[in-house]
Amino acid sequence: MTSSSPSHPALDSQAIGLLNALGCFTLWGSFPLYFKLLQHVPALEVLAHRVLGSAVLLLALILAWGQWPALLAEFRNCRRLGFYLLTALLISGNWLLYIWAVQNGRILEASLGYYINPLVNVLLGMLFLGERLNPRQLLAVLIAAMGVLVLVIGHGVFPWISLTLAFSFGSYGLLRKKAGHAPTLGLCVETVLIAPIALLFLAARGGGALGRVDGHTDMLLLGAGLVTVIPLLMFLQATQRLRLSTVGLIQYLTPTLQFLLAVAVYQEPFTGIDQAAFGCIWLALALYSVDAWFGHRR
Repeated sequence: MTSSSPSHPALDSQAIGLLNALGCFTLWGSFPLYFKLLQHVPALEVLAHRVLGSAVLLLALILAWGQWPALLAEFRNCRRLGFYLLTALLISGNWLLYIWAVQNGRILEASLGYYINPLVNVLLGMLFLGERLNPRQLLAVLIAAMGVLVLVIGHGVFPWISLTLAFSFGSYGLLRKKAGHAPTLGLCVETVLIAPIALLFLAARGGGALGRVDGHTDMLLLGAGLVTVIPLLMFLQATQRLRLSTVGLIQYLTPTLQFLLAVAVYQEPFTGIDQAAFGCIWLALALYSVDAWFGHRR
């Protein structure tokens, strides 16, 4: 008589969550490869295709999931639409700057922005949500600030790309957290709000590069929405199945891959000043992550 092995649905769920987390952060970390292939297309035009493609796919998902009444309810609420317009401007601005940075050989600065982002979230939580920082978290934020100061003094240039990416995405996350809107539904409303502007922009350019360069460019432009929505859905699966502390640690995979692509593949300069600045940021993140891990266990 053979005995069947017991099933472990909790372990299966965690494995699926882990695969989704690794998948979404790997895809996000590989975005420079995608947008670098569109270097010959203006960043605004790439953004317009990304917004339109995302809007179409998200509308299809909302319809398939039976959330159409909820979507219509959002559009009937003028106050919430005003909120969504603000968050739409933040996320589209973040997307635009990231695409521009990749196309102009500033991937290293973009990766630094996403390394800083978790610490910016801590700072915004303290300023706007009344969250208190313990001594280790405060030390992590101060060390990160020291890293930024190293860049300012060493290069004599304010790291506006890194900080704008970090604070725009952090502010977007803060507003969405306070509102408590469903992630997919909210992003659908945001992209639909921006879609008419994107459509008018492309119409004014006669369609832009689409259909005028080559088939490879057409496929990349038309796929911009798909590469935006797929990792988002994977991220939602991961957050539903894993602890947030686990997701928070895995998220460093994204800027790490961007960093490696910048230095190893695209040969962006990584000077001694950059090494000192990144060292400060990495030390701050290590301190913050260890504190978050032990805090979660307690």
